[in-house]
Amino acid sequence: MKLRRKLNFLHVFSICSGAMFSGLFILPGLAYAQAGPALLFSYFLASLLALTGMLSQAELASAMPRAGGTYFYVTRSMGPGVGSVYGQITWFSLALKSAYEFFFIATIVAIISNLNPHLVAALLCLSFLVVNIIGIKEAGNLQTVLVMSLLAALLFYIFRGLPKVDLRNMQPFIPYGWSSIFSTAGFIFISYGGLLKVASMGEEVREPGRVLPWGMILSFIVVTLCYLTIVFVTIGTLGGAKLDGSLNPISDGARVFLGSGGSILFGIAGILAVASAANTGIMSGSRYPLALARDDMLPNFFGRINQRFGTPYISILITGTVVIAAMFLPLHVLVKAASSVLILTYIFTGLAVVILREGRLQNYRPPFRAPLYPWIQIVGTIGFLILLYEIGREALLSSIILIVGGFLVYWFYGRIRSYREYALLHLIERITAKDLTQHSLEAELKEIIRERDDMLMDRFDHLIEESHILDIDHTVDADEFFRMASRIIAERLKADPETLFKLFVEREGESSTVINPYLAIPHIIVEGEKTFDILLVRCREGISFSDEAPGVHAVFLLVGSRDERPFHLRALAAIAQIVQDSSFDKRWMAARSEEVLRDIILLGARMRH
Repeated sequence: MKLRRKLNFLHVFSICSGAMFSGLFILPGLAYAQAGPALLFSYFLASLLALTGMLSQAELASAMPRAGGTYFYVTRSMGPGVGSVYGQITWFSLALKSAYEFFFIATIVAIISNLNPHLVAALLCLSFLVVNIIGIKEAGNLQTVLVMSLLAALLFYIFRGLPKVDLRNMQPFIPYGWSSIFSTAGFIFISYGGLLKVASMGEEVREPGRVLPWGMILSFIVVTLCYLTIVFVTIGTLGGAKLDGSLNPISDGARVFLGSGGSILFGIAGILAVASAANTGIMSGSRYPLALARDDMLPNFFGRINQRFGTPYISILITGTVVIAAMFLPLHVLVKAASSVLILTYIFTGLAVVILREGRLQNYRPPFRAPLYPWIQIVGTIGFLILLYEIGREALLSSIILIVGGFLVYWFYGRIRSYREYALLHLIERITAKDLTQHSLEAELKEIIRERDDMLMDRFDHLIEESHILDIDHTVDADEFFRMASRIIAERLKADPETLFKLFVEREGESSTVINPYLAIPHIIVEGEKTFDILLVRCREGISFSDEAPGVHAVFLLVGSRDERPFHLRALAAIAQIVQDSSFDKRWMAARSEEVLRDIILLGARMRH
């Protein structure tokens, strides 16, 4: 059973933004203790690195909007072994992040009510589990309300706080050295996790090829501006003595220029921000075990979808259990472990884009392409490796433990149950000229494109799926080519090949069927009723139709009876629309198999009837 597409652009923006705002209410005080006022540089550096990863992620999300997001991309690019381990550690890192967010809220509530914070956090988690099980749209609507309320509060904070900034609070600007800026950037990098979370829900987004990348980009711009401005206001109004180590930095800052009422207001805003991020963590994290189960990397019950609500309820419940268990870990361990896995995610995202592009898969067709390829991926990977080194041994050790655990699950469960073709094999195949693939990944990508773009199968599609493909690797003249084609069509239509040959020659004599130096569309009328067929032809060295057209590489032969004249015209129009694509010629010549040639036509942009 498939997930339902119920999320729109506003939902995508809210999911991305809400997952990132939580760090603003928790981390600045802790980060200031490490970097001082240079924390602004740390946020700027983290945003630049997040931008490189976000652009790669936006490309992948637009190309393959599937549950599990980055797990799906890594598996289809680097193989099930790497993908399985990666999917599991990402799932756990999202659970760790949600755990510290719930515990943060619970700590504030416990101060007011004297309740046990672990009990409060567990009850909060259970309430969000119920919302997520009831439906993705309901969870998305809740997220939108939370985020819009937050944005209004943050704009008010900036508007009232900027005039109160005292620049003397910025001195000394770099008290702990330049290295502290990099290590702190790694520490706060978890704040940008929301850019990746929404990708795991790509299967539930309407018009994902357009909505996912632009929702992510808008969210990145808005949140980055908020981070830099609000951190500047908070440092400038609160000062280092009060900000250093504060667990409620925005609320403490609001107290300076808005009084105790402002402190309470932004204490509530902080709870909303963290709640929205925790909600997103459950929404996105639960899609990873679902995707793993679909690929037989985890037991099938993880992939069960509630028929009434259309949500992966088992996966949501297990994710919630992991979140509650993680609440008993120390806060700094949760933050650093989640940050290190997030950095690994961005590294894998960049590598996935490189492998998929260089593997030259014909059906890898992202509507959004990351600019400045491959420099964005190279610079980003180097920067992320530096951050990973600077973040500290404790975080690396926790990441290694998660990786080992994920590998053991793959080795003893997934490895013996599943095999999937992946893009790295296509890249190796391209380099070594050895046959390593069987078109299964191309076929999977084709189905993804059809679902993503809502391509309904019409009669032309069905005809192309059943048509014969003639792939010629040497130069031929028009007569030789028409004889070859006539034999194939005659066998399919139970007709006389000589009659067909004469009709093709006569038609070509009346007026050339060559559309341009690269393409020809010969079409003839035959006797009978309800008869129609198409022959797809590629000639690598070119077919010589005439002195004016000596090297035609793509030919579509149409044969139909008179009663099929209306469909004959629709087929001609469909072909005309497909070949208008500026990349058609390149794709046609680069196709490595007959099935890929067929897919070029099936996935071509055109009107469908």
